[in-house]
Amino acid sequence: MKTILRSSFTLVFLCGFLALSVLAGTASKHSAGSAYSSYQGLVMCGYQGWFRAEGDGAGRGWRHYCTRGKFEPVSLKVDLWPDVSEYEKTYPTPFRNRDGTPARVFSSWDRSTVELHFRWLRDYGIDGVFMQRFFDVTRTERSRRDGRVVLGHALKAARQNGRALAVMYDLSGLHAKGEDCASVIQDWKELVDELKLTSQGTDQTYLYHRDKPLVAIWGIGFPDRSYNIRDIGLDKLIDFLKQDPEYGGCSVMLGVPTYFRDLKTDCLPDPYLHEIMGKADVIMPWMVQRFTPLLHNEAARFASHVKDDLAWCAERHLDYAPCVYPGFSWYNLSRQEFGGRHPINQTPRQGGRFYCELISTAILSGAKMLYVAMFDEIDEGTAIFKCSNEPPQADPPAKLLAYEGVPADHYLWLTGQAGQMLRGKLPVSAEIYLQTNHAAKATSPL
Repeated sequence: MKTILRSSFTLVFLCGFLALSVLAGTASKHSAGSAYSSYQGLVMCGYQGWFRAEGDGAGRGWRHYCTRGKFEPVSLKVDLWPDVSEYEKTYPTPFRNRDGTPARVFSSWDRSTVELHFRWLRDYGIDGVFMQRFFDVTRTERSRRDGRVVLGHALKAARQNGRALAVMYDLSGLHAKGEDCASVIQDWKELVDELKLTSQGTDQTYLYHRDKPLVAIWGIGFPDRSYNIRDIGLDKLIDFLKQDPEYGGCSVMLGVPTYFRDLKTDCLPDPYLHEIMGKADVIMPWMVQRFTPLLHNEAARFASHVKDDLAWCAERHLDYAPCVYPGFSWYNLSRQEFGGRHPINQTPRQGGRFYCELISTAILSGAKMLYVAMFDEIDEGTAIFKCSNEPPQADPPAKLLAYEGVPADHYLWLTGQAGQMLRGKLPVSAEIYLQTNHAAKATSPL
C-alpha cells in the first residue's frame, strides 16, 4: 500500500513539475512594463523610413524618391524636398539647386539619418512614432531581415532619446489570392526575438497601452484593397497578438476608414469590419484627404465627426485616436500610379493653419490621443519633418512644392506644441501656427 501511495505521489509531483516547466517555457517574452504605459496623452507620428538612395549600401537604388530606378522628372514621386542641411550622409541627385550644385537627399537606411530624426523628436517634444511595416516586408526571411535594419536603428534611437516607438503593420500589398496574415505573425515573433523589441526592461520606450505592448494593424475595411478582410486571417492575427502565451498579451490598434461607423463612403459595407474592430483596443481612422481647408465650415464638420466617433467607440469600450495632418499633395506620385488625376498642393497647408485647426478641434472635441500623418511622408506631402523652401528646379512634367516660406522646423514645433495642449500644459489654440519665431525645446512627458 505504501509503495502504491509513494508511486502516486511521485506521479503527481512529476505531473506538477512538468506543468510548471511548460508554463515557464511559455512565459511572456515582453517586459512587464514600459516608460510609456499608455497612448493616452500622447501625439504619435507615422514614420515610413522607406527612402533609399543609390550608393547607400541597401542595394535598392532610388526607392520612393522615384520610379523605375531613375531620378529624373518623368519618374519623380515626391512633392516635397527634404531639407538635408543637418544630415551626416546625403546623396547627390541629377536635379540641380538654384546655384547649380547637385540637389541631395538622405537615405533612411543610414543609422545617422534615423538618429537625427529621433533627435528632432526629442528636441521638439514630439512623443514618438509608429514605425510603418508594410506587408511586403513580412513575406520572406530576407525581406524580414532587411526590414529589421531601419527598425533596429529606430529602436536604439528611441531609447537614447526617450521617445515612444510602436510597430504598425500596413497590409497594403497583400495579394487577394493565396496570402493571409501568417507572415505578419512570423515577423512579430522575429522582432520580439531578434530585436528584443518589447523586452528591454520596464524603462524601455516601446509604447504600451492599457499596460500592454501596442501593435497597430492598418488597412482594414478600405474598398480599394485587393484582399477580402474575411479571408486573410485577421481574427487569427488579432487573437495571436492578444492571447499567445509567449508573443501575445498585446493591445491592438486598427487603422480603418474615416466612415467606419456607417460602413459607407470610403469604407466597405461589410459588418464584419465592426466584428473585427470589437476585438481591438484602439481605433484610428485614416482621415487624410477627407477634410480640406478649401471648404466652408470644415472645422465644425471635423468636430462633429470626432465627437460621434468617440461616442461610438466609448459604447464598445474602445479607445480612439483621430488622425490629423498638415496638408496633402501627391501630384508626382499620382502621375506614376493614377495617370495624373491629382493637382499639386491638393490640400493646402496655409502656413500651418489647417494643421492647427485639426489639432485644436480634435482636442476640444474630447480626443485623448492623436495620430499625426506623417513624420517623413514626402511622397504624399504630409511630412512634418524639415523640408526645403528652395527645392531644386524640376523640369516638366515634375513639380515640387516649397514649405510656403515658414521655417523648415515649423511643423515639428507645432507637433510638439500639440502634445503640450493635449496634456493641458498649454491652452488649446488654433492660432499657434502664427508663431514662426520659435526654438526647439525638449518637452518630454516622461
